[in-house]
Amino acid sequence: MLTQIKPLPKDVVDVWPEVFEEVTIKTLPLLYLHSVVVNFKDDKNWEIKLTAKIKKEGWKSFWESLDELLTSYNDSIVTVDFKMDAAKVKKDVEKLTKKFLKKKKL
Repeated sequence: MLTQIKPLPKDVVDVWPEVFEEVTIKTLPLLYLHSVVVNFKDDKNWEIKLTAKIKKEGWKSFWESLDELLTSYNDSIVTVDFKMDAAKVKKDVEKLTKKFLKKKKL
């Protein structure tokens, strides 16, 4: 199944426009996953936020629960959106860039 790649949402681009305006994301490391939003046919939306506990203890239980939810409500779901923690991406890239540039000066 092919997935159409869409531009990043405005709220993500607004965090770091000079970078995110030009970026296309095909994959996202789980470390930068903020939440999963499930949109239903009846216009209800469930946002499942990823807590530090989930990120620290592992993903297996989370993915099993998400799979169970999606399987149970399959006929009622319109879309499932994965939201990125853009602020964390920016912070980590800036930190690693500074570290890299500092090493190159030596």
